[in-house]
Amino acid sequence: MDIAIRSGRVVPVDGEPVEKGTVLVLGGRIAAVGPDERVGVPAGVPVVDAAGAWVLPGFVEAHGHLGVHEEAEGWAGQDTNEMTDPNGARLRALDAINPADTGFADALAGGVTSAVIKPGSGNPIGGQTVAVKCWGRSVDEMLIRQPVSVKSALGENPKRVYGEKQQLPSTRQGVAAVIRDAFTRAQDYRAKREHAAAEGTPFDRDPGLEVLVRVLGGELPWCQHTHRADDIATALRLADEFGYRLVINHATEAHLLADEIARRDVPVITGPLFTTRSKVELRGRTLANPGILARAGVKVAITTDHPVVPVNFLVHQVTLSVKEGLDRADALRTITLNPAEIMGLDDRIGALRPGLDGDVVIWSGDPLDVMSRALRVFIEGREVYTYDTDARVGRVRDPYYRENHRETALS
Repeated sequence: MDIAIRSGRVVPVDGEPVEKGTVLVLGGRIAAVGPDERVGVPAGVPVVDAAGAWVLPGFVEAHGHLGVHEEAEGWAGQDTNEMTDPNGARLRALDAINPADTGFADALAGGVTSAVIKPGSGNPIGGQTVAVKCWGRSVDEMLIRQPVSVKSALGENPKRVYGEKQQLPSTRQGVAAVIRDAFTRAQDYRAKREHAAAEGTPFDRDPGLEVLVRVLGGELPWCQHTHRADDIATALRLADEFGYRLVINHATEAHLLADEIARRDVPVITGPLFTTRSKVELRGRTLANPGILARAGVKVAITTDHPVVPVNFLVHQVTLSVKEGLDRADALRTITLNPAEIMGLDDRIGALRPGLDGDVVIWSGDPLDVMSRALRVFIEGREVYTYDTDARVGRVRDPYYRENHRETALS
């Protein structure tokens, strides 16, 4: 789709803001960004006047469960955890996403256009994550990349799930052992596969071990659910042992090890930040965490862990993190370019830059102001959400492209 958004305050994130700027999208990709007078608009391209508004890239939810933990559907919409096997490396979040989940509409209302959907944290190895756009008829149409990483969990959740079943793992040492055993098998599997290829002999493939070999080779990052500082230390230890690319997720007490995390150049996806301290692992929760980590030199992304915190509140978590010490200059990067870079998606999303997808959001004002709202949302140049200021309601366009578009109203 083609569109030109003109005369707004353009905030590209990876460059300086442009007053009275234009974002030109051609064929679904950003073709030009710059001052109005320097960006020519080809004849026939629809023009949107954004005067008085802010224009930003769509936000990125780096760790959510949209579509796999559906809103208001109870057990029928709960496909987050396959808690029957401690090693779920062969599982794919892609296969459980329902695009009709109302969480996707909420995402658009909050200016979130992309999300990395992850299996839950009930297993030591939860499965493969996937990056999608927050609008479309099917997950295949929404797809950005699959897989993006592999989800793993340390700490209370897998210990509780399998401890209640009286099976391994029922302790923290058991959880770490399951992960270590799986990677040891993957190392042996890789060696046997390479030997078979060299000899030209048949080889029986194992879908789970194939995935873990990709982690060992650095192709897929290891997204490690972990809260307490001791579990974060275990995550670092395991990554040192097997040499994979670690991404610490949640990282509730990461501020206690900020220097170690920075020294190892391990990125952090932190959140949710609006929760109570509902379990032991969350005693150290603080909104100061993102700022402490960023000042230590850690690349930080902020997440809602939707539906733990509603995904449309993503930017509000950033606002309160700024209040608690996160540098305002770093703030918007935590929900745009940083998560895109951490998850290897910065060739598609995360900034307003020529060549990237035309995912653009027009805001009524500074999105870090809680009174600002997303007015119009474009994914690859197609308008998918509009806020009706007169009716005070947001409307999501029907993704099925019917002649008479049905719109879902969000009050």
